[in-house]
Amino acid sequence: MSAPDLAARQQALVAALVAGGELPAGFDPAAVRATKSALRRKRAGEVARTWPFLAASYGPDWPGVFAAWAEDRPPNGSLRDGWDFARARGGALPALAREELREREAEYTYDGSCAPVPRRRGLLSRLRRR
Repeated sequence: MSAPDLAARQQALVAALVAGGELPAGFDPAAVRATKSALRRKRAGEVARTWPFLAASYGPDWPGVFAAWAEDRPPNGSLRDGWDFARARGGALPALAREELREREAEYTYDGSCAPVPRRRGLLSRLRRR
C-alpha cells in the first residue's frame, strides 16, 4: 500500500470515528462503533471539565446527551464544543448553564466558526491607569 493510499484510509477512519464519516472497507464495524462511543464519552468528560455547570445541569445523562449532539460533529476543543452545545440548546438551558454561558460570552468573543478570543478588557484597564 502506498503512502497516499494509507493516508487516505487513515483520514477516512478518523472521519468515521469523530465526524460521522462512512466506515472505510476492511475495518471491523463493531470495533469502530466501540471506539467511536469511547471517544464521544471522553470528549463529554473534557467538555464537562471546561463547562462544569453545563454538564452538571444534565446530571448522569450528560455523557449520553452530549454524545448524541456530538455524533456527527468533529471535535473543536472543549471550550468550543461546550459553547456550541450550549448555543444549540438555546432557551432550554437550565439556569446555571445559562449563567455559565453568559460569563463565557462576557469573557470571550466567539462567532461560532473561529476559536474564541479573550476580550481585551484587561488592556483597557492598564491603559486607564497610565
